Amino acid sequence: MERLNMKGKRVFAVLAALLAVGGSAQGADKIVLNARGRAETSDGGFRVVNHTLAWDPCDTAIIICDMWDKHWCRGATDRVAEMAPRMNEFIKKAREKGMLIVHAPSSTVDYYKDHAARRRAQSAPHASNLPEGIDKWCRWIDDKEKAAYPIDQSDGGCDCEPKCKGGSPWQKQIETIEIRDEDAISDSGVEIWNLLEQRGIRNVIILGVHTNMCVLGRPFGLRNMVRFGRNVVLVRDLTDTMYNHRMSPYVNHFTGTDLIAEHIEKYVCPTVTSAQLIGGPAFRFQQDKRPRVVFVIAENEYDADKTLADFAHELEANYDFSCEFALGVAKPSNVKERDNIAGMEALATADLAVVYVRRRALPPEQMKYLRDYIEADKPLIGLRTASHAFVVRGDKPEAGFLEWPEFDPEVLGGNYHGHHGNKGTDGPRTYVWVEPGAESHPILAGVPQGEIHVPSWLYKTLPLSKGATVLMMGRVDDRRPHEPVAWTSTHSGGGRVFYTSLGHPGDFGLAWFRRMLTNAVFWALDRPAPEAVKRSESGAHISR
Repeated sequence: MERLNMKGKRVFAVLAALLAVGGSAQGADKIVLNARGRAETSDGGFRVVNHTLAWDPCDTAIIICDMWDKHWCRGATDRVAEMAPRMNEFIKKAREKGMLIVHAPSSTVDYYKDHAARRRAQSAPHASNLPEGIDKWCRWIDDKEKAAYPIDQSDGGCDCEPKCKGGSPWQKQIETIEIRDEDAISDSGVEIWNLLEQRGIRNVIILGVHTNMCVLGRPFGLRNMVRFGRNVVLVRDLTDTMYNHRMSPYVNHFTGTDLIAEHIEKYVCPTVTSAQLIGGPAFRFQQDKRPRVVFVIAENEYDADKTLADFAHELEANYDFSCEFALGVAKPSNVKERDNIAGMEALATADLAVVYVRRRALPPEQMKYLRDYIEADKPLIGLRTASHAFVVRGDKPEAGFLEWPEFDPEVLGGNYHGHHGNKGTDGPRTYVWVEPGAESHPILAGVPQGEIHVPSWLYKTLPLSKGATVLMMGRVDDRRPHEPVAWTSTHSGGGRVFYTSLGHPGDFGLAWFRRMLTNAVFWALDRPAPEAVKRSESGAHISR
């Protein structure tokens, strides 16, 4: 198990600070948010992490960045107009709960000079702890963030054809977003800081546009709020980028936004979704037609929160998939931590579920998302411990929590009943090979012929359920019987299933294994093989 490096420790420290705040005045009225971050590990990679935040609304402000009435880019204007109704719903709910709403339509605040909300921002007393630099843009948290920036924005970011001309046509905030007298209006880092200090506000939720420019860099933006000690989250579904998909890394516009959100989670602050406050699915632009893959991860042996985070990034960056995570605590310290997978509601809008879970029970509402997904005839990929995902061992779950011992035979088509042991340094070695007659299956494209040594120790899976088709077999030294290690099936709801008992971190270091998983994603979704859709630098993707 790798240790977190200093960057990882800093991320966890920030998240721990987020957990620790919230005040005591409102108690049961706290808002609960599932914050997603990325913690850097000692090898320079990142694992995806979740923490539950409980914030007192009176200690929390929402800053709405640059939701102008009109932008010089037609595409940007259209996307703001499409997003604004959902954003207004989010803001209305936040206001009802007692949060301060700060409208920050930069360079247009004079339009509101006589508004009570504008006067409120101007009249806040000068804070004694005003940070140096709160009046200026912040381009980067540090050099490491700058070096890792994922998208090219050198051309201004307009997707449209013909390309829009520049300028500053905005005059005010888009009217879809209601401004109430009890709100505040300011585009000044100094004024907003004064407001936060006046009210003792430590928690800041930021949304608006554009993520890669103003949301990150404005004086009141993510970077400044983080570096000056506020507890900050970005609402990742209520934001948009200025990114031209014809520029590096040549991805779909909405993938560009997702890559920026991932970057923010790695180097700046955690993110949340609007659904966590107002319910329903997260917001999604109508033009965002990407397949949505939800990774359900909750295990404590194989670093799936790292290996699958890397794999999800490959799907996004190479094939324009939209990836979400439902995460359990990797190393739970008690039953309550063990039996909870935050974010299961993402399955309601998933096109594909990828399950890497080990011995967890779930609250009924979380298990219902999974069962509803299966009953909706949708495809599923199971990895390694998914064969014993919902059968706990040791401490029993709390009353009312649900197991699903038949998940393996009913959904995966398997029959897990143990393994041949952790091979260790001098223990038995596992070898796998393509099942004769299965060589032409699309999932196996790129998998070498002949026996292959793999790091995973062998699972005992025979006999498989009726209808399962074996793709790969495995053995431990010269032991019998040989065991299936990869197969396809059809689950109880009728959807396609691919399962493999491989999934050790070392397996993810094998190019053919990652290729097989990629093939499986395309097969499960009944889409053309990856070779047919790999991107070129021609910019052949939807622009808006």
